[in-house]
Amino acid sequence: MPKNKKVIFEDLALMDYKLCWDYQENLFNKTVREKISNRNNNTDHPTNNYLLFVEHPHVYTLGKSGNEKNLLVNERSLEEKNATYYKINRGGDITYHGPGQLVAYPILDLDNFFTDIHKYLRLLEETIILTLAEYGIKGERSHGETGVWLDVNDPAKARKICAFGVRCSRWVTMHGWGFNVNANLDYFNNIIPCGIENKSVTSLNKELGVKEVDMKEIKGKLKRHFAALFECNIVEVSNVN
Repeated sequence: MPKNKKVIFEDLALMDYKLCWDYQENLFNKTVREKISNRNNNTDHPTNNYLLFVEHPHVYTLGKSGNEKNLLVNERSLEEKNATYYKINRGGDITYHGPGQLVAYPILDLDNFFTDIHKYLRLLEETIILTLAEYGIKGERSHGETGVWLDVNDPAKARKICAFGVRCSRWVTMHGWGFNVNANLDYFNNIIPCGIENKSVTSLNKELGVKEVDMKEIKGKLKRHFAALFECNIVEVSNVN
């Protein structure tokens, strides 16, 4: 089957988490169905790849391997904070999404790139690390803990700036990263982020000491690094369905 290195990009702006999850699932399922059809009918129709950028209203999500005890507030408290909560089908533990956090959902057929989930996660991390470097910030990996961190070797200072959680089935991916650009970090006080105790979280605007980082600018940097690392051509559309 010919490899399709085109990635269809859509910026969803601010979108309800459940609506976006359904949107992802639809694209994911279409790609999986195309792969199954190719196998069953001995055809080689190319499969699509997608990259979605989005911000969500305040929401907490718990991955398949997560512990619900890492959510530190009850349902009433969630309502008071205008936050919602979902158990979802990605890997990882609990995390927070909200305005000012740039979430990316790559829905890629890894057969178009490489069939190595560990390499996939490392390239997602590298996308963030290269972007941070443009702002003079050294992003790092923490052994055994997926994500991008700052001062990872100093337990007193180590803090996470970007969390990851993905799902992969038949080499098709979904879910992705939550990059704290201008996020309200107070919302992380209601959880044990990713189930990791005694390590804090941070955001790009906090690290830079500015009120707000230009989100349009950072989206451009992320897309450029993603395209280079995955050796793909990103094509922007207004609606992928």
